[in-house]
Formats: sequence, structure tokens, C-alpha cells
Amino acid sequence: MSGSGTASGVEISDRFLLPAMAALLVLVALMSLCIGAAPLGPTQVLSSLLGGGSEIDRIIIYELRLPRVALGILLGAVLGFSGAALQGLLRNPLADPGVIGVTAAAGFGAVVAIGFGLAAVSALMVPMAAIAGAAVATVLLFSVAARNDSLLVLILTGIGISSLATALTSLAFNLAPDPITLRDMILWLLGSLENRTTTDLAIAVPFVAVGWAVMATIGRGLDALSLGEETTRSLGINVGILRWRVVLGVSASVGAMVAVCGAVGFVGLVVPHMVRPFVGYRPGRVLVASALGGAVLITLADLVTRIPTGGERLQLGVVTALIGAPVFVWIVQRSWMASR
Repeated sequence: MSGSGTASGVEISDRFLLPAMAALLVLVALMSLCIGAAPLGPTQVLSSLLGGGSEIDRIIIYELRLPRVALGILLGAVLGFSGAALQGLLRNPLADPGVIGVTAAAGFGAVVAIGFGLAAVSALMVPMAAIAGAAVATVLLFSVAARNDSLLVLILTGIGISSLATALTSLAFNLAPDPITLRDMILWLLGSLENRTTTDLAIAVPFVAVGWAVMATIGRGLDALSLGEETTRSLGINVGILRWRVVLGVSASVGAMVAVCGAVGFVGLVVPHMVRPFVGYRPGRVLVASALGGAVLITLADLVTRIPTGGERLQLGVVTALIGAPVFVWIVQRSWMASR
């Protein structure tokens, strides 16, 4: 994707914006590798990454911090890209990965695994149960919405699946066998990157790779769709196939990340709005910028969770909501004022 966009008097070429955002992400990731219970200097971190440094430094970097940072970058990129893709597909600025029900269904799967004590059997049981929940939601979405080409039916089906999964999750809370299990359920749903390992990355990456492969060339279709379905069809683009590519890609990638990180909200909703003024309002151009912006936001939010609070650590989903909600209100207010 290339070119330039204009919005609010700002015009920035992808040749400058995307490398700048990538450089910012590298800087924030380096900060994340330095900060923790055992602080490390940038020199120590770089030396350890290159195979030097002390054995303790290498253990801290490779076994504790690098998987956490990598998973955070992947989570943010998935949520940002998916939010931008859904907003372009549905032509709705309020769309985010939660609108198709996959996030809630994956959360319900994980909560069931925790409630039945499957987490004690194997550390893989919770993420696999979450992936199973996301898969069931995707199958339901396809089976119901495939009978109708309407985007409204797709949205309403997703909302229905999300509402059902949320209700079942509440039921699981109600049936929790003890307060400790209930606490574990709630903390998992709030999202976290703490204590994540390369195993979590190994679980998520194949699903994310499949999801992104499915969505690899959707940019042109989303650009055309912004002009209407008739225009899109006149350009030789199959709207139905485009729709299912986005839904499948988002379901696979977001479901996998929810499975290993928990439910983290607002990123997919807010980040596309934050980058759109700088790249223009063509949906195809927003995709990569949103992925980079989401990765930066999650990495920064994870740094906030490391601030000592004197008690329980802040959960990642709480931090993103505290950041995202005010930003979203500000964006809505600014858009409303601009339209007057």
C-alpha cells in the first residue's frame, strides 16, 4: 500500500509514516525489555540479544521479557489490523473485533476451562478451550449469516453470538465452585501478558499467520467497498468473498490472541481512528498503520501494568480501557464538531 492521504490538513506518505511508526515500536519494545523487577540497561539488553552479557541477563531477556514483548506486539497488531478491517468492511466507525462475537466466545471457552479445573491438568487447556470457543462462534456466524448477504444480518448475528457468550460467561461465574476459581476467571478475562512464554507464542502464531494470509490482499476490496457495493462489483470484486475473508481472518487471529492473552478491549476500536487522520480515509491504507499503532499501544499499556500498586498488579485490559475510552470519547466529540 502506498500513496498519501489527506485529512484535517495532514498529509503523510506511507514511505515516512510506516517506518517512523516501526521505529517508535522498536524503541518502546526496547524500553519494555529494560523495565521490570530486575532493571536492565539498554547496553545489557542489546548485548544479551546478541548472545553476550551474563547468563542471568540472557535468562531474563529470553525466557521472561522477550516472549512477553513479542506477544504484546502481536496482540496489538492483530487487534489494530482487525479493527481497521472490520470498520472498512462494515463501513461503521464503531466496529471492532468484539462485534462478530469471537472475543466473547473465546473468553467463555477459557472461563469454562478454568471453572472445571482443566488448567490444573495442563497449561494448554485454557488457550485450547478459548480457541475452541472462537471456532464455534465462527461456525455459528457462517451458518446463520451465509443464508443472507446483508451486512446488517452479519452484524446482528455477531451481536447475538456475543450476547449469548457473555450470558453463558456470567452463568459460569455464578456456578464457580469457590471464590478463588471465580477470581481466576475474572482476572483472565481482564487480559494480561504477565508470565507468558514461548509456548503461548507457539499456540497463537499459526492461527494468526492463517488469519493474516486470508486477509493479505483485502486492501483494494475495502477501498472499493467504501464507494458502495455496486461500484465494488463493477470493479470485478466479489463482495461476498471479501466479507468472508475478513470474518475468517479476524476470527482466526483474534480468537488465537484472546486464547493466550485474555480479552483486551478498545484497541481495535480506537487505534484506526487515531491513525486515520495521518494516512487518509481509504480503508486499505489504514490497515498496516493500525497494526503498528496497536502494537505500540499494547506495548506501552503493558509497561503501565508493571507500575507497583502496593497490591494486585493492574491487568492489561483495564489499562487499555482506561486509555481507550477517553480517547474514543474525544474522537467522537471532534468528529461531531467537524461535521457541524
